[in-house]
Amino acid sequence: MQRFLVIQTAFLGDAVLATALLEKLHAFHPDAAIDLVVRKGNEGLFEGHPFLRRLLVWDKRKGKTRNLFRLIGELRRERYDRIINCQRYLSTGLITALARAEERVGYDKNPLSLLFSRRVKHVIGDGRHEVDRLNALIAHFTDGKRPLPRLHPTPEAREEAQAQSMATGAPRTAHGHVCLAPASIWFTKQWPEAKWAELMRALPADLRLLLIGAPGDAALCGRIAKAAGRGEVLAGRLSLLGTAALMEGAVMNYVNDSAPLHIASAMNAPVTAIFCSTVPAFGFGPLRGNGRVLETGERLDCRPCGLHGHRACPKGHFKCATGIPIDRLTFVP
Repeated sequence: MQRFLVIQTAFLGDAVLATALLEKLHAFHPDAAIDLVVRKGNEGLFEGHPFLRRLLVWDKRKGKTRNLFRLIGELRRERYDRIINCQRYLSTGLITALARAEERVGYDKNPLSLLFSRRVKHVIGDGRHEVDRLNALIAHFTDGKRPLPRLHPTPEAREEAQAQSMATGAPRTAHGHVCLAPASIWFTKQWPEAKWAELMRALPADLRLLLIGAPGDAALCGRIAKAAGRGEVLAGRLSLLGTAALMEGAVMNYVNDSAPLHIASAMNAPVTAIFCSTVPAFGFGPLRGNGRVLETGERLDCRPCGLHGHRACPKGHFKCATGIPIDRLTFVP
């Protein structure tokens, strides 16, 4: 029996996209033992995951370095056939280099890549999606076909989504519900509050509008719902897999260039992704045929202004966000 270790300790959206590797590894090696390392906070995505033997969690917030070496010590007790590092950072390079494995695979941009047994070229902006870059790590023992991410909500998560979607007692309509995820870690990836409220006012009245996100997003969602005069705030009231199940049943999901976009792709859910300061060419757009991208039609010499966004618009005008017209977003199937 082969043993694989996949390492992805970045943000939530990165963890969702890494599920594409779990799907493909299982498809090609159905009897393999697959372990996964994620950062604390993302473990809820993998509750009851059918293909994982072990889920290892690295707490980066408290005792980051101590916890890292404790994790490495635990992994060294295993002997993996392959370690697959999905990141380009020193800490995961240490995990890859110090854990025991027949083959250690990672990107050439990792500072410790010289200690890997196989290095894969990493390029952003060449037209490839992130899952294609991930697949390059395992193509030599699977194939070159693009894998797709997938989440596996538990029955409890599906029940949670059903219960929360009806928690206000609002009646179901013939046209169902729309999910809106207005938050982002980066300001310049986040469509402005006023724009979200304007969109909600423009959507058909017989749609239920559900604002989703993390607990810390509840205040933002509340302000938007108040400004729009409609909408139900579910941010912080659903687990990660419960959120995924809710999005799967939506007639449309409106999101920023952020984790909910990748959750929608993983659930094969319809999605409208709003790109402000970043661009789909970086490789993080929708992956399914029911996904679409909306961005400003104005040519801006400052866009994109960075790979991950900024805390504020460097130019002060934020035209990449404010220039997206509402009438291009109000389509629902």
